[in-house]
Amino acid sequence: MAHRPLACVILAAGKGTRMKSDLPKVLHRVAGRPMVGHVLAAVKTLDPDHVVVVVGPGMDSVAAAVAPYPTAVQHEQRGTADAVRAAFGLLEGFTGDVIVLYGDTPLVTPDTLRALVQARRQASDPAVVVLGMRPDDPGAYGRLILNARGGLEKIVEYLDASEEERAVTLCNAGLMAFDGARMFDLIGSVGNDNAKSEYYLTDVVQIARRAGMACAVVEAAPAEVVGVNSRAELAEVEKLLQRRLRKAAMDNGATLIDPDSTFLSVDTRLGRDVVVGPGCFFGAGVTVGDRVEIKPYCHLEGVRIDSGAVIGPYARLRPGAEIGPDVHIGNFVEVKNAVIEAGAKANHLTYIGDARVGAKANIGAGTITCNYDGFTKSRTDIGAGAFIGSNSALVAPVVIGDGAIVGAGSVVTMTVEADALAVARGSQKLYAGWAKRFRERKQNEKAKKA
Repeated sequence: MAHRPLACVILAAGKGTRMKSDLPKVLHRVAGRPMVGHVLAAVKTLDPDHVVVVVGPGMDSVAAAVAPYPTAVQHEQRGTADAVRAAFGLLEGFTGDVIVLYGDTPLVTPDTLRALVQARRQASDPAVVVLGMRPDDPGAYGRLILNARGGLEKIVEYLDASEEERAVTLCNAGLMAFDGARMFDLIGSVGNDNAKSEYYLTDVVQIARRAGMACAVVEAAPAEVVGVNSRAELAEVEKLLQRRLRKAAMDNGATLIDPDSTFLSVDTRLGRDVVVGPGCFFGAGVTVGDRVEIKPYCHLEGVRIDSGAVIGPYARLRPGAEIGPDVHIGNFVEVKNAVIEAGAKANHLTYIGDARVGAKANIGAGTITCNYDGFTKSRTDIGAGAFIGSNSALVAPVVIGDGAIVGAGSVVTMTVEADALAVARGSQKLYAGWAKRFRERKQNEKAKKA
């Protein structure tokens, strides 16, 4: 079967007034990724020949976010058909199939997009395929009215619908697939004779049917086509996507003890037999190997954790942390831009930044790698099998050799050779009986005042 070209047009020019934000609406994040990024990720799986993102004037940040895909500018917001027209210049002469999507509808799946394309290419050769849904409460959605042959006859807006039409449960979800050879004329014929003087993309169905062209419907789950126009709707979409991501993680062999309190990013990767405690947050760029335990209330971002490690509770792993096999990172430990090698332990109250911790080294409670002098970040290198006593400060740049021991409470500023002991603290002095004499003196002073 010959390859039929495919183009995707993503409408992202909306100002998002109800968001009350300086950030363009489609750049608000869901599961760590801008909404338009989710749409592009779904589109990419179809391997389209062309992708065009339609933006509004001055939306340079959106253009940068969707690069290298080209953008077209809708200079005035005059409706959805007008927005698609803005992309015509970049699609001139295109006669393949065209999907029109929305940058603020981030949950649509690749399977649904493929179904749209397949419906467009069916034997009846529909000029337009509309994505439909059956929400629990159809409310004010436009209704999709089918003809006796099961084809799409028209889209009726709720306010214009009869009682019989309002009883229809099949509603317009917004996305469409077009035959590119007919799309330009169809959309070019859309007028603006309506209350808002806007050009509505939904009018193409009526125009196509009047010309004797077939139109069709593909149904999707309502949860896939939830659009975002407010912060409350953004939160609802976040909730829906988190549910999807959590299910996928559990289906792939991870245990989430309390799924509802676990926040995942769209690129979170959890291995088999991973156990995640309640209240954990996975920011962007986290990969977790098999058999890792992440105890409650940990925050992870930009991290790789190898198999068998134990993290938390209350640990923070920041970008650049690489946690080796069987490592223990305990409560109130923060790791940033550091490699912790196999079997090493930092079990409590520690900061490790810009460092390497060698295999099976032990980092005592309260240890700090002092990596920043106000101007420059410097590295600390701790050798394999080293033991760092509690409440030590390692002032970078500094090297602790393999098997070395640093005495508790030390401030280390120079290299400690392998297998050496370093103690860098004030010497202890003992004054026998001093505490008793001190108390007696204070008691006498108190008695005289009385």
